[in-house]
Amino acid sequence: MKPRELKKDIYCVGAVDWDRRLFDSLIPLPDGTSYNSYLIKGTQKTALIDTVNPPMKDVLFNNLDQLGIKKIDYVIFNHAEPDHSGSIREVLAKYPEAKAVCSDKCKPILIDRFMVAEDRFQVVGDKETLSLGDRTLEFIYAPWVHWPETMLTYLQEDKVLFPCDLFGSHIATTDMFVRDAGVEYEAAKRYWAEIMMPFRLQIQKNLDKIKDYKFNIIAPSHGPMHDKPEFIINAYRSWAFDEPGNIVVIPYVSMHGSTRRMVTRLVETLTRLGVTVKQFDLADSDIGKLAGALVDAATVVIGTPTVLTGPHPAAAYAAFLANAIKPKVKFASIIGSYGWGGRTVEVVAGMIPNLKVEIIPPVIIKGYPKEADIQALDTLAETIAAKHKQAGLK
Repeated sequence: MKPRELKKDIYCVGAVDWDRRLFDSLIPLPDGTSYNSYLIKGTQKTALIDTVNPPMKDVLFNNLDQLGIKKIDYVIFNHAEPDHSGSIREVLAKYPEAKAVCSDKCKPILIDRFMVAEDRFQVVGDKETLSLGDRTLEFIYAPWVHWPETMLTYLQEDKVLFPCDLFGSHIATTDMFVRDAGVEYEAAKRYWAEIMMPFRLQIQKNLDKIKDYKFNIIAPSHGPMHDKPEFIINAYRSWAFDEPGNIVVIPYVSMHGSTRRMVTRLVETLTRLGVTVKQFDLADSDIGKLAGALVDAATVVIGTPTVLTGPHPAAAYAAFLANAIKPKVKFASIIGSYGWGGRTVEVVAGMIPNLKVEIIPPVIIKGYPKEADIQALDTLAETIAAKHKQAGLK
């Protein structure tokens, strides 16, 4: 995609990756992604904000060449992750006068990872500014969004925020700005769940840190830009600060039908009691959608048969995922079946120490669910609904 002018003398020069389907060998990318890089031409200096994933470096260089860029004075590295900083050596080689501008914690990471000479760096402090002549860049430290070295770059005169991963979404699109708010909301929520939610408490502090800034545009390093910044800021504040909803998420796996029957009954009863339920068959579910569902959930119930005395590996992975991304859930339980015995409950409960939840007594049965087991599932549903009501969840 050719370079496009965001505002006068501010250009989008990054790359769209239409075909990438997995990030970090972990995160599904059903809609591809982008690596946004921005060029700012001042009256005295020129700055490049973030680079691109190394396989896409030729796209970046072609865009810069089309703009006739012969000299870059500053390359701003908001974040050291390779999809934004991985082209650092090639960019600094192409523009030998450029300084790599980053935070104090970012510099050693870039040196260790990409073996860049120390004299190429210019470290900037929190709230420090850098003049391009008629334009001023302000750097805002934002640790743990989502690495410890992260900073945001704010173009003061134009009121444009370049927050790197913050406020991003994994979408490959030809649109410069968000045009379908519904699509973007779901993509940004999924992105929040997979990448930002584990650092929710730190992000609360960083959202408060920027609340008094005025933004005309938010230009993240993944996905389309926001020319209505309040849309994504309000979404982030909701995901970070709001109480969870009257929602139960049930990730489950069933080998021979017993656990599936239990899940079906639990869902039916919860629904009758006015609780919203989101059900995921772990045999073929998209983990990104599961993570997104956990953003607003008050309760998670893991359904699993017993395999070799413990939970099914897919259920264990779901427990590990929930523990890693640290959603705002308040309650948790386990349902499932076994043939002759095991330690499923103890193993699953031991895998979620990061979830500061109340454990509601599990329902673990032998064989196919019988009348007493159905009654136990109804009691579990009634207990969950009552807990939600007592907590004032809506």
